[in-house]
Amino acid sequence: MKKLILKAAAFFIMAVLPLGTMAADKKNAKAPWEYVNLFMGTAGDNGQVTPAAAVPFGMLAVGPDCTPRQHSGYDYLISDISGISINRPSGVGCSGGGGNVRIIPDVPSARLKLVKETENAAPGYYGVTLDNGVSCEFTTTGNVAVERYVYPAGVKPVMTVDFAACLIGGAEAEIRTIGSNTISGWLTSKNLCSHGRYKLWFDFASSEPFTVAEQNGAKVVLDFAQNTKNDVEVRVAVSPVSAEASAKLMKDAAGKTFEDVRTAALDDWNRQLTVMRPEGGTEDDKAIFYTSLYRAFLSPADVTSPDGSYIGTDGKVYDAAGRRVYGSWSLWDTFRTKFPLLVVTHPERMSDICQALVHLYRTGKKNWSTPFEPTVNVRTEHASILLLDAYRKGITDFDLRPGYEGMKKEAAELYYDSPDHCLESVYDLWALAQLAEIIGEKTDSRQYAAYADSVFEKTWKEEFMNVTPAFKVMKNNGLYQGSRWQYRWAAPQYIDRMIEWAGRDSLCSQLSYFFDNNLYNQGNEPDIHVPFLFNRFGAPERSQAIVRRLLTDDNMIHVYGGNAEYPVPYVGRAFKNEPVGYSPEMDEDDGAMSAWYVFASSGFYPMLVGSDVYELVSPIFDRVTLNLSNGNKFVIKTKGRKRPDAPVKCVKLNGKKLQDMQLHHADIVKGGTLTFCY
Repeated sequence: MKKLILKAAAFFIMAVLPLGTMAADKKNAKAPWEYVNLFMGTAGDNGQVTPAAAVPFGMLAVGPDCTPRQHSGYDYLISDISGISINRPSGVGCSGGGGNVRIIPDVPSARLKLVKETENAAPGYYGVTLDNGVSCEFTTTGNVAVERYVYPAGVKPVMTVDFAACLIGGAEAEIRTIGSNTISGWLTSKNLCSHGRYKLWFDFASSEPFTVAEQNGAKVVLDFAQNTKNDVEVRVAVSPVSAEASAKLMKDAAGKTFEDVRTAALDDWNRQLTVMRPEGGTEDDKAIFYTSLYRAFLSPADVTSPDGSYIGTDGKVYDAAGRRVYGSWSLWDTFRTKFPLLVVTHPERMSDICQALVHLYRTGKKNWSTPFEPTVNVRTEHASILLLDAYRKGITDFDLRPGYEGMKKEAAELYYDSPDHCLESVYDLWALAQLAEIIGEKTDSRQYAAYADSVFEKTWKEEFMNVTPAFKVMKNNGLYQGSRWQYRWAAPQYIDRMIEWAGRDSLCSQLSYFFDNNLYNQGNEPDIHVPFLFNRFGAPERSQAIVRRLLTDDNMIHVYGGNAEYPVPYVGRAFKNEPVGYSPEMDEDDGAMSAWYVFASSGFYPMLVGSDVYELVSPIFDRVTLNLSNGNKFVIKTKGRKRPDAPVKCVKLNGKKLQDMQLHHADIVKGGTLTFCY
């Protein structure tokens, strides 16, 4: 069914979009957006992602909520739906979030199904026909959902709208005004894992006038029967700041047709996706690559009001001082890969993202969501590492000082109650020590660094240095979502200390045992940097072989899922171009796994986030071009490769042989050519 659906989607989109939007680079048969498979990873618990209509870094993702559902509200394997809602994060845990302003294009008691063979999606667009005959199409701006419903002849055009709907319960809403074709008010909803809340002011407008047939609190049944038309377009604008801001967003979008909004969304996606261009590899390789790039660019969300204001975590409204402010974080997962990728692809945006994180520290940052979030949010641990990473890679035009007291407060509240918490906390302290030095707090810097060193040494020597059979057991000794083997390598800033204490050859041998016995877990983040660690132990050929297998091997053995050992090991690729797109139980985690794929398949990886160095491995593509925001191009290419798994003999940067398998960020920014020689 998948191939039929995707072909139908491609035909439909080609039929309606202008040729300028469709045009591809002459060297490529397709434009980048055409490779994106929005249904990849949407089946069951194999990614927890959504095909909903969205724009890059937007607040909204418009699509159906299946019942029963996965975390994003959607499940490719389920046809029954509870309705259409405007927002949801992609690939996150707990029970998901969002699902606000839910529409049923029927009476409240209707039990509707997706007609799966009509389902189609592309970046910025989702369309489907329901079993009551209503044809649905959705697109969006960053803040305005645009939904088109076409009712068949003989079907009464009614619509049930629940402004207090959400995916996890606990939402409230108030309708403040109702006009002939408009409704306005506000809603507030629980955030993910029931931590904190967000509030959105909304404006609802329909293309045709309605009468309110029923109202039960914030749930209304709208009757469009007085109209001669059978199609109704609905728009929902939202703002976290004010009713005035929501009304302004609706007004600004009023002059744009559905096709205008859809074309603008697709054009925006194509601009974002052209930042990296792979050549060679299979068509599936390219589809997974561009789909991964797409998912890495879904968040964080730009939550800046039209007047340049934003809501702080203290509930007060602040002036963004000419910057864009962001929300919707999942940093526990994404600090490792996604934000380092944005440093490469979107350095100007990353500057604003970093300043937004400083604002969080200034107004009251918590590890989980606060009572005053601007949109759906998850977690913000490890922000200091992200800030350091951006700074070390040349993004220095943001002011750390306003957030420093908040950083110190966070450091004082770090956890040391389990071995994994100790390792995560010393990573935060290691980063904060360097941030303190950057702003001239040298005494603090020395104290944080010394404490991090002492906690790491005690923890690693007592818990991880001497390998025992218990190392294979998931969650042993209170570990969260991992084994001792997997957490053993979780502090890459201390690799030299590990070598000093255990010996390079011994560690290399143990790391080989780790992979030879399938103890690595691609299904969760704590050890996703470990395949690249052989570079530091003098065995880069092992990193090359392991990364290639993870990317391409249909017979790769996976023992661990996201939370436990599989009853029977999963055998197959961790990333596949199909609805069951990831290994079982793998959370895509808001772009974390997607960014891992983009880096690994391109041949460079930020193993130590917070430094300016990348570890190099053999890319799966023949050539990857990075079109940098400063106008430079950085090309990664292969030379003399006779077979896909051929070992790298040497790597040259602009014709000069590198002495090790490492690359500095500044070399990428300058532009040039990195050549893998075989």
